Amino acid sequence: MLDLAAAFIALTTFFTYINYRFLRLPPTIGVMLTALVLSLIALGFSALGYPVLETEMQEIVRRIDFSSVLMTWFLPALLFAGALHVNLDDLRSYKWPIGILATGGVLISTFVVAWLAFFIFELFGWHIDFIYCLLFGALISPTDPIAAMGILKSSGAPQPLQTTIVGESLFNDGTAVVLFSILLGVLSLGEMPTLGGFGLLFAKEAIGGILLGIALGYGVFYLLRQVDEHQPSVMLTLALVFGGSAVATHLHVSAPIVMAVAGLIIGNQGRKTAMTESTRRYVDGFWELIDEILNALLFALIGLELLILPFGWLHVVAAFLLGGAVLLSRVLTVVPMIMALRKLRSSADRQITRGTVRILSWGGLRGGVSVALALSLPLGEERDLLLNLTYIVVLVSILLQGLTVGPLVRSLYGNEPEREAADAH
Repeated sequence: MLDLAAAFIALTTFFTYINYRFLRLPPTIGVMLTALVLSLIALGFSALGYPVLETEMQEIVRRIDFSSVLMTWFLPALLFAGALHVNLDDLRSYKWPIGILATGGVLISTFVVAWLAFFIFELFGWHIDFIYCLLFGALISPTDPIAAMGILKSSGAPQPLQTTIVGESLFNDGTAVVLFSILLGVLSLGEMPTLGGFGLLFAKEAIGGILLGIALGYGVFYLLRQVDEHQPSVMLTLALVFGGSAVATHLHVSAPIVMAVAGLIIGNQGRKTAMTESTRRYVDGFWELIDEILNALLFALIGLELLILPFGWLHVVAAFLLGGAVLLSRVLTVVPMIMALRKLRSSADRQITRGTVRILSWGGLRGGVSVALALSLPLGEERDLLLNLTYIVVLVSILLQGLTVGPLVRSLYGNEPEREAADAH
């Protein structure tokens, strides 16, 4: 394990250096693109009769359990780190768009993508049971705006949009994981639960996650108030993330939701009233560094996954069609939400800025969570197919949407986003 960790960290550091020194792309996108290019170079050398590089890199990637690493280690820490700097008052101000996108949006997207995927699979001669289409819809529905957030901030996206995207990302991963787990249970049992049973399972995972997150968050908040040193404070937050995730797993509640809620409590109550300025600076710096390191490792791993996923051009064509289906489902989710909020004619009006539909739709990147969920499907032909297609959809989403959402924001708001956003209000 130590050799594996050392090799992977060294590779990721190399990718990060190449991006900062030469490419100068947004960090996550640049790291993934560098890893992808190296994967293609390794495949090229292998085709020329020199398979050493490909073999060595494949050995590293195959020994990493992507699904387990992401869901157990990366995702809880990333969600906690993201929630730590979210202003709870801002989140309350934009609770309606965030709540609709993170819950109803995921459910709507799952069923829209499932129906479109079913017909696309039939078009290519792949006879896939509809339950697998639903599983694909659930795993591809959560947005992963980690790569887009830095672009949105530097491009001058209005604060309502930034808050909405961050807030959505904190909770839609949890919603999608809960829904995917329920559908996976349906697949293993071979029967669909009643609507009441489905609702009960969903409530147990989601509401249970919220309650556990509140309990753990305030528990650690109380402990933080008893210490006045940065070392134990950092260790308490670290224990909260990984210990809390383990507890959530054993209690069968949503670990992503637990970490999002706990992070909001520590980031607002804890940072304001339980930490001195010095401690707050250390805790913030620690989690900012963890956030950057884990993001680099995650996107490097996504780029290297190309080495172990065999797919053909037929998969590429199908994945582009599925990517279009995913974008369509996103638009069908965002447009009704914006129209409904505008008709309320209440305080929600100030949340709706010009270009909201376009940015929320195009800025909804898919990421590592989708790949991790696809990897957790039961072994079989369906898993291999869905994994290949998911990987290509995620790859295209990060590269195409991630590299163009910045220019889209600048074209809408120019150099004075705050003034234009205010005019739109």
